[in-house]
Amino acid sequence: MSKNKSAVINMTEGNPISLILMFSVPMLIGNLFQQVYNLVDSVIVGQFVGADALAAIGATGSVTFLFFALCNGIGSGGGIVTSQCFGKGDDSQVKSCIANTGFIMLVFPLIVGIVAFFLSEPVLVLLSTPDEIMQDAVAYMRIMCIGIIFVSLYNFASSMLRALGDSKTPLYFLIFSCILNTFLDILFVCVFKMSVQGAGYATVISQLVSGLGCMIYAVKCNEYFRLTKADVAFNPEISLKVIKLGVPLSLQFSLIAISCMALQRVVNSFGKVTVAAFTATSRIENIIHQPYGTLGAALSTYTGQNYGAGKMDRVRTGYHKSLLIMLAFTIIMVPIMQLFGEPITRLFVEDKEVIEMGAKALRITSLFYVMLGVIYVVRGVLNGLGDAFFALLNGIVEVIGRFIVPIALTTIPFIGLWGIWWSVGIVWFISGLTAWMRYVYYKRKM
Repeated sequence: MSKNKSAVINMTEGNPISLILMFSVPMLIGNLFQQVYNLVDSVIVGQFVGADALAAIGATGSVTFLFFALCNGIGSGGGIVTSQCFGKGDDSQVKSCIANTGFIMLVFPLIVGIVAFFLSEPVLVLLSTPDEIMQDAVAYMRIMCIGIIFVSLYNFASSMLRALGDSKTPLYFLIFSCILNTFLDILFVCVFKMSVQGAGYATVISQLVSGLGCMIYAVKCNEYFRLTKADVAFNPEISLKVIKLGVPLSLQFSLIAISCMALQRVVNSFGKVTVAAFTATSRIENIIHQPYGTLGAALSTYTGQNYGAGKMDRVRTGYHKSLLIMLAFTIIMVPIMQLFGEPITRLFVEDKEVIEMGAKALRITSLFYVMLGVIYVVRGVLNGLGDAFFALLNGIVEVIGRFIVPIALTTIPFIGLWGIWWSVGIVWFISGLTAWMRYVYYKRKM
């Protein structure tokens, strides 16, 4: 393997837990910055425009996640294939992976963005979005659809860099993006009074700047991104590998997004107060997802490199250590949500009814955090091993769960609307159990 490649980390040697934590921390900081921005975005819109505007943005969340997920899966698949080639020490294959993933991620988001733009209003109507917030929701969602290509640019660069063990460079550009996004939010929403459209434009512009900056830096500072004509040639074998792993991941993310849309439809049926409370708790729990998610992403890169190098003993050790890290975080977060749900929810809105509903909701879902952690840890290992079937299986389980469980629970009189949040936890439990069973099966097979 050639040397002198900036910020590249070989995870096939050294202490597994140190490598995983060292790789996770920059991603966690970056993701927390992103979530803090999302919180600031919600606070700015909720406090300076109103609860209806906050609900309008929240009502689009599951739909925009669906369209972004279709593109992000390809980037994740390309990252896994790249990490496996890096673990083998094949530099030419690494460069070919970067080039061919780039081709796919240029065309695919363009198609998705155009289709999503025109489907925005019909999909929101299908989800029973309240009439009071429909106009703002459609406007915000269409702006997000325009920005899909910009989000994919950053995701491509960051996925490739992380596959090579560099989780710091994406962090720097993500932090810059969040700061720029916050500044533009204040400018567009508070100064220019552009309401939810201003928040949308702020996000799209900051993503464009971040994506371009990350790509330019990668080309200048990382030797793997300096591609020759031979490197950028279309490689059917590598492209097929990326698609073979990326498409199931896209389907997994998309099925999860569809399941969230099904849940959002149930939420919308209870009116704008419940929509606002669900939006607030979703933003809070997005922060809870970050340590689990970054741990899983780090484990995926670690597993991919070690699987490529044929070091399965290190894969198993990394998995067990990651479970311990996950349990430690869960033990800290559950009491916080049980005791301080009300002041946390108050950060978003001043409406007393929304605050009380959000606090109780957090006390319900926090009981299931350990299974949420299991999902991410097992997903990280299996994705790193290239288990494409699990990605699809996991998505199917979540779709079935979120279609059936919320409807079943909310129709029980003594549960009512609280079935929304009980269903979230129950689906985490079912998905976590399914993931663990798949890991046990795959371990025996290997």
